[in-house]
Amino acid sequence: MKRHLAALLLAACAPLCAAEQASTQPVKLTIDATRVTGPMTPIWAWFGYDEPNYTTAPNGKKLLGEIAELSPVPVYVRAHNLMTSGDGSYALKWGSTNMYSEDNQGKPVYDWTIVDGIFDTYIARGMKPLAQIGFMPEALSQRPQPYRHHWKPGTPYREIMTGWATPPNDYAKWGELIYQWVKHSVARYGQKEVESWYWEVWNEPDGLYLIAPDTEQAYFRMYDTAAAAVKRALPTARIGGPHTAVAGRFMDNFLAHCLHGTNYATGKTGTPLDFVAFHAKGAPKVVDGVVRMGMDAHFRHLDEGFALVEKYPALKGIPVIVGESDPEGCAACGMQTNPENAYRNGTLYASYTAASIAREYDLAARRGVNLIGAVNWSFEFEDQPWFAGFRDLATNGVDKPVLNVFRMLGKMRGDRVAVTGDQAYDAARIQAAGVRGARTDIDALAAKDAHHIAVMVWNYHDDDVIDAGSPVELRIAGIPAKQVQMHHYRIDQEHSNSYAAWKRMGSPANPTPAQVAELRKAGDLAELGPATTVGTRDGTATVRMQLPRQAVSLVTLTY
Repeated sequence: MKRHLAALLLAACAPLCAAEQASTQPVKLTIDATRVTGPMTPIWAWFGYDEPNYTTAPNGKKLLGEIAELSPVPVYVRAHNLMTSGDGSYALKWGSTNMYSEDNQGKPVYDWTIVDGIFDTYIARGMKPLAQIGFMPEALSQRPQPYRHHWKPGTPYREIMTGWATPPNDYAKWGELIYQWVKHSVARYGQKEVESWYWEVWNEPDGLYLIAPDTEQAYFRMYDTAAAAVKRALPTARIGGPHTAVAGRFMDNFLAHCLHGTNYATGKTGTPLDFVAFHAKGAPKVVDGVVRMGMDAHFRHLDEGFALVEKYPALKGIPVIVGESDPEGCAACGMQTNPENAYRNGTLYASYTAASIAREYDLAARRGVNLIGAVNWSFEFEDQPWFAGFRDLATNGVDKPVLNVFRMLGKMRGDRVAVTGDQAYDAARIQAAGVRGARTDIDALAAKDAHHIAVMVWNYHDDDVIDAGSPVELRIAGIPAKQVQMHHYRIDQEHSNSYAAWKRMGSPANPTPAQVAELRKAGDLAELGPATTVGTRDGTATVRMQLPRQAVSLVTLTY
């Protein structure tokens, strides 16, 4: 009887014991710096937001400066509402520049003051606009009233669909406005500078953002008119689209129109298309009280867009921009109204970002497309409570953990090199079923240049659970030096984490100046320890660490 009971207890313990045993064995990752897999294209150095007037707010300028500083290349910034009518005040999912109005005789009045202030802020920091031609000025709207919305989180999303969301009531005036804007930009910033920008038409015309009886044909006409105007002002300017919410029939028909359709503006066949852009989002939800991310949906949407580009041989090699690439779709929906968004303050957003950006290289390579950018649609929100769970990079001027992933990526340059591991998920597996079950995704992205190797390692799972994680062993081969200087940066509950620091303070609604200073320091990218000198053996360095669940490490070796 005792032997039988012991056997039952042993059987019940088996899964747990196996898990405990596995956790004591290091997860092994091998990096081969001699095997280049592709360029370390800075697809991550692209950011966007709905509210353009946050750009010139003090916290907006601070954050833009930090974003510019972390990147070794110019950062591209995409913002909505650059043509919207209004006084330049900001609100959730709203902004305006009032660049166009009409006098009593219906003649155009152009005012570049506010949009210049926005673009000046970018240019002063070495950043570049992904300049969005939208939305519709009130004087050109087909249904001007009501024009401004006053949406708040928790109210129906469709309430934002007011007069700014229509095609123009006069395509000639619409085209002339765009021509004058580009012409003014060249005069203000110089031809060479504006040639380095990207111009785009509208946002998600296949979704809520365009009100028309036939949205496809309305958008095609808007695009053709805008492209003709941009090229008339600057023939070497780059314009593209369609920035659809999903990569489906609308996008497919748009690509066919640009390649083979009749141009609404010129009557000729075809329309300029210098890059292709679409959006891809994940789908988090709450399962048994725990947030579960939807990276599988995110990857499927990415792959669908890449597949549509791959479908057309004429588009081989064309630059592709994922205009919004995020865990879900509403940056301004906080966790109070949308509890599935509770991931945004802590390390889950950071590990998700690291794991997803790394796989975007693989997804694009599988389809043979030229991915140059994946816009992270998150910035900052003014006049909001601390850590309210918006999808942002900073709260009240304090950087959140996710921003430190981009600081890590900014330290990676040159070429990507091969990584193999015994507990890594590949992109196809995540696309099929996400990262679920007992095993977490422990993997790495690695890059090298002439005297530097950088390895970013994460421990990711779709479920918002934190534990001690696993020991990890990195074998970094192909180092042409007998010793290297190693820095080890970390995002976890103790490092690079202002949210954890805020909670340790008792989650103050109004932190004191001293607490704000402490939070800002906690929001910086931190090292796990002092720099060390590591010897190599036959060109290989071994680095060991304990990597908690949801943590991200960056190991840099300089020689």
